[in-house]
Amino acid sequence: MMLAANDRERRQSIIDACLRMNALGINQGTSGNISLRHEAGMLITPTSVPYETMQPEQIVYMGLDGSFDPAQRPSSEWRFHLDILKARPEVNAVVHAHPPYSTILAIMGLEIPPIHYMIAVAGGDTIRCAPYATFGTQELSQYAVRALEGRLACLLEHHGMIAIGPSLSKAMWIAVEVETLARQYHGCLQIGKPRLLSKKEIKNVLGRIAGYGPAGK
Repeated sequence: MMLAANDRERRQSIIDACLRMNALGINQGTSGNISLRHEAGMLITPTSVPYETMQPEQIVYMGLDGSFDPAQRPSSEWRFHLDILKARPEVNAVVHAHPPYSTILAIMGLEIPPIHYMIAVAGGDTIRCAPYATFGTQELSQYAVRALEGRLACLLEHHGMIAIGPSLSKAMWIAVEVETLARQYHGCLQIGKPRLLSKKEIKNVLGRIAGYGPAGK
């Protein structure tokens, strides 16, 4: 497969982000997957390919109608990647991972409440937990899209976490911030019931935090 320089660069950015997910400890093995809006569709990680050996040519291009080269196998979670990008035109990147603390809360069916003002980077005063559905199904995709309404991140019950953003660097940054919030909330629950910030205060923070975080591609 001959790739144009820009195409190769975008595919490599996905591989680099996958490697960074594991290096940061927010994912393990090949359980996570990443997509990036590209031309009239999206680029997405292939299924069951170790990040360390993944090549740009192995990143799968999918049309927004779900079409792809049958010689390639996209991530089993391609449905929610595709549906999120279709539902959210302002979003250009989707990061899905199984971070330890986010997944602990997701297993318990807990959303993350406003324990810290940084929750605002995910777009609201909570990080919702989508109901459980089998991985790779249309049902899970529908739950994820709904949990992300007005938000840039959500948890998936008994599964993991999704972070989205206008750029891959922003989506990755949000993923790390969500896992940090999950760890903080988990720690609070070991001590007792934490005090929460008010909706009014989170609204105030949302007005101040616009543009916070990386602005890269």
